[in-house]
Amino acid sequence: QVHVVETGGGLVQPGKSLRLSCTASGSIESLSAMEWYRQAPGNLRELVEGITHGGSTNYAASVQGRFTISRDNAKKTITLQMNTCQPEDTAVYYCKVGAKEIGGTWDDYWGQGTQVTVSS
Repeated sequence: QVHVVETGGGLVQPGKSLRLSCTASGSIESLSAMEWYRQAPGNLRELVEGITHGGSTNYAASVQGRFTISRDNAKKTITLQMNTCQPEDTAVYYCKVGAKEIGGTWDDYWGQGTQVTVSS
């Protein structure tokens, strides 16, 4: 099995920073892309930012210049540095990991999500 756990959510004031982390664990043979998604009430889940095993990134236009994703392959961890947070960043943030289990096939695995609330 593959387990994905997000940490670091909480309440942050507008203009301030917050850092999220996501770690994959379990019987993992290989990892591919690791991505952050978010879902606000009444909205569809959307891609925030993603990073490949080689370090290539892609991101939503709404977070360009404010959010930065990084990856530690040895620790099977990604982080999302959220700067200049805005109320519209309020959402549940989910981590998605592409992984191949030992002796298994490639699949996508999701974490349980972590709430981020931007409010004064």
